[in-house]
Order: sequence, then C-alpha cells, then structure tokens
Amino acid sequence: MSIKSLFSARQHALFIDITLLLLRFTTGLAFIFHGWGKIQAPMTWMGPEAPVPGIFQALAAISEFGGGMAWIVGLVFPLASFGMACTMVVATAFHAVLKGDPFVAMGGPSYELASVYLCVSLLFLATGPGRLSLDSVVFGLKK
Repeated sequence: MSIKSLFSARQHALFIDITLLLLRFTTGLAFIFHGWGKIQAPMTWMGPEAPVPGIFQALAAISEFGGGMAWIVGLVFPLASFGMACTMVVATAFHAVLKGDPFVAMGGPSYELASVYLCVSLLFLATGPGRLSLDSVVFGLKK
C-alpha cells in the first residue's frame, strides 16, 4: 500500500462532502481548544501525580491539538483520525473504568464527550475527509 493510496480521499456525493467538512471543522475546532492547554506542557499536563507517563501525555496532546488542525483542513486525515480514536479510547476507559465516572453527569466528571468523539473518529476513519480536503488536493481522489 502506497502513501498516496493511504491518504487519498474518497469521493462522495457533494452533500456528504459538505457535511463532512462541517463536521471536520466543528470537531476539529473543539479539539484545538481542548488540546490547547495540553500542548502548552505536553509531557506534564496531567500534573506531577499522573498515572500516565509523559510520553503518553504528549501523544494525547499532539493527537488533540494537531489532530484538530488536521481534521479542519483534511490533511493526513486517516493518521489524525486514528490518533484521535486511540486517545478517545484511553479517555473513555480512564473515566469509565478507572475513575468510575458516570456516562453523563450534571456538573461533574463524565465521559460522554470522549465516547462521542471516539464515534466521530471512527466515522472519519470509515468515510475519509471527502473531496473538500487537502488530502484530495495533495493525494487525489479514490473512485
């Protein structure tokens, strides 16, 4: 499998491509904001008592902040979506299993957003960024 075939975008109906662009923009922007504080101190954003090594904290910060930017413009989209999916699996497991947080809570910690973003990541892995993306410009379209 070549790099070009891995990153080339799938062509959908125009309405689907526009919808993917809108979803890429809104979720990408949310992740840029969500990852902004983490990217400021990528190895230590969880604090000194973190149960997660610094390298994994950095991977999460890069996935969220860099992945958000990649989603917006649709560049190296499968890689960004895979990184985001991995990060959201860990976030969901951390909050649901280790911390015992509820799925939805009013005013307290919960993990519904991590689960929703995991599903969005999987959707993006399945559909690709669409033709309204830099992947389609740089790597072409799959038929």
